[in-house]
Amino acid sequence: MESENVPAERRRKRIIQIAFFLFMGVLLFFTLFSNTLQSLTLPKVRTEKPSKGSLVVTLAGSGMLQPAVEAKLSNTAGWKADKILVKEGDRVKKGQKLILYDSRTAESELKDEVTVLNKQNIGLRNIQDQYILSMHEGDELQIRKLKRDIETSQLDLGTQERKIAELRDRLVSQQEINAPFDGIITRLNAVEGLVSAGQPDLLITNSIRGYRLDISADSALVAEMGISIGAKIEVEVDTGQDHQTRIVQGTIDEIANTDPRPGSPTGDEETDQALSIPQKTLRIQIMDSGLKGGEQAKIKLENRSRQEGLLVSNEAIHHDRDGAFVYRIEEQRGALGNVYIARKIQIQASEASGKETMIQSDSLYEDDLIILESSEPLQDGNRVRLQ
Repeated sequence: MESENVPAERRRKRIIQIAFFLFMGVLLFFTLFSNTLQSLTLPKVRTEKPSKGSLVVTLAGSGMLQPAVEAKLSNTAGWKADKILVKEGDRVKKGQKLILYDSRTAESELKDEVTVLNKQNIGLRNIQDQYILSMHEGDELQIRKLKRDIETSQLDLGTQERKIAELRDRLVSQQEINAPFDGIITRLNAVEGLVSAGQPDLLITNSIRGYRLDISADSALVAEMGISIGAKIEVEVDTGQDHQTRIVQGTIDEIANTDPRPGSPTGDEETDQALSIPQKTLRIQIMDSGLKGGEQAKIKLENRSRQEGLLVSNEAIHHDRDGAFVYRIEEQRGALGNVYIARKIQIQASEASGKETMIQSDSLYEDDLIILESSEPLQDGNRVRLQ
């Protein structure tokens, strides 16, 4: 009997062991499965490691070439254009006739006023004859009256002579437009037989002074790259012929302060105002006889910063009332797997380029993982999952 009970006892213990291990396996499975499900609900983040080095600073900009000196010429008398002697794009010399105007009405008016002057002279001579006659007759009352008439006539003659001189000056100055300097006709609005519609009859640019290109840039970037007045710079100009470009030489002619641009918005008005970025305008002078003005042009300067530090992508930088910060991944090891926590680290951004920012912080190292992008908004201490 005892020998028969031994196998049964063994089977019972074996079944208990199997059931125990099966229960523990199921328990472990559901524990891991629940952790997996929970991790799937966490914000998914994309990270990078900061690199140590110097920043590649790039200054790029584009704009339209504008004449350094431009004159807008019009017929202020409102006369019709009688003959146009130039066309857009023509190069002209100083003093060259550009437009002739119909001055017949002004000439007729001048002749009429000269006739009035002649009549006034005849009237004055008649009064003078009467004055001589009164002197012989000794009529004192008549003499005084004629003297006043002579003075009045002389005043009228002076007024009429000034009016005629003004009409002559107007006729000379308005009957034609001459080039004020050597230049290029960049726009022609005048039409033969018509009066100007309010726009300048033509625009002429000074070919001797060349053209200018205005480029806006951050003040800190201009200082970092060491750009100064008189510096030479290559400018790429679109010639407008099948999108062909050519390189011309330019010179920094002026560096002027301009309105600041807003920084990255934080939603807080005071913070956004404090984050406004000072700006400079670089005025580049270009001397090239092949240019006409109005061409699209661009520049691109690259230089390596003098300082070294940790470099992170610009998209990793955030701002709040306390300043700039990044989110660093903090890894916590556990029995059921590692847990990743987003930690807010305040930083000081010293320099920035179009893609990277050089940061200073005692809490960041080259091996740290910095969050670039998150599927959900983050706060300090949030659990995350790595992409």
